[in-house]
Amino acid sequence: MTDPAGQLLSLPPPRLGVDALARLTKAHWGLTGTLIPLTSERDQNHRLDTPQGSFTLKLANPAEPAGLTEFQTLALLHVAEAAPGLPLPRVCPSLDGRVIVPTPDGALRLLTWLPGTPLAHLPRGPALAAAIGTALGQLDAALAGFGHPAADHHLLWDIRNTPDLAPLTAALPDDLRPVVTAFLARFQTTIAPALARLPRQVIHGDFNPHNLLADPTDPRQLTGILDFGDMTLSHRVCDLAVAASYLIEPADPHALLLPLVTGYARVNPLAAGELALLPDLITARLVTTLVITAWRAKRYPENAPYILRNAPVSRAGLDALATVDPARLAQTLADALADAPATPAESTSP
Repeated sequence: MTDPAGQLLSLPPPRLGVDALARLTKAHWGLTGTLIPLTSERDQNHRLDTPQGSFTLKLANPAEPAGLTEFQTLALLHVAEAAPGLPLPRVCPSLDGRVIVPTPDGALRLLTWLPGTPLAHLPRGPALAAAIGTALGQLDAALAGFGHPAADHHLLWDIRNTPDLAPLTAALPDDLRPVVTAFLARFQTTIAPALARLPRQVIHGDFNPHNLLADPTDPRQLTGILDFGDMTLSHRVCDLAVAASYLIEPADPHALLLPLVTGYARVNPLAAGELALLPDLITARLVTTLVITAWRAKRYPENAPYILRNAPVSRAGLDALATVDPARLAQTLADALADAPATPAESTSP
């Protein structure tokens, strides 16, 4: 029987021992040092501290197809060339020049370590929201010129696949299940047909505060964009909806959305149809987060704190957006952009 969440979300991360990882790192990159475990949904990641500097060692889930790992890696190389000022990790080739080293336990990669504090641990405000929007706009502009045969793969986190969440809704709390079920029905009949007409390209897919780093002395300055594991060929506006879903202020849902969307549109102009659908797509991402995390937390209770880390803010955002008319919010965003001139999608150094 096919698992409703797909193989990648249904299998636990690999658990290769630290000694084995250290041997692989020395053999393929000539590096020795201290390996510090990092949390991850699907992969096994470690920080590697060496005399030559710090790195991120990534062991992909064995269920991840080789083409998908290649897609994510080549995207990093593409953006490093197309937008070198964006603070992305750089791919470190092995001693024999490979950017991906296959092993029996999964594909192994080494990336540069980026400094900074996750935005999830920093105070958020309009200036930071604008910086997030600008960085995402620049990233999407760079990714617009990238393609790969594995890009158009099915990912349950992708907003366009929202109706596929239905089999997992039994994991939701009783008070939330009817709300989500009703939204899934509306998505399939009303939102999905409109979304299908909007621009498509490769997107990052997970611009959440745990994947973005900033200088704690100046949180407006992003120092890192992490985790390209949810990249896929989807609708461009879905990338913005993901970022927006983590910036809903319960007391004033508009407060951070306006600078976020304005920052994005200044470097990567949005079409009217994208703006019109954005509020519903934000809700879709909130629903996606709540459904998938509830399902995975029940399946892997030992990893529940990590899996559920975004659930409280997602529930608060969903409740807040329920009080706002989507059409009125879309018009408010359009009005805010009317006097915001677009500028070239230049990337700026952190």
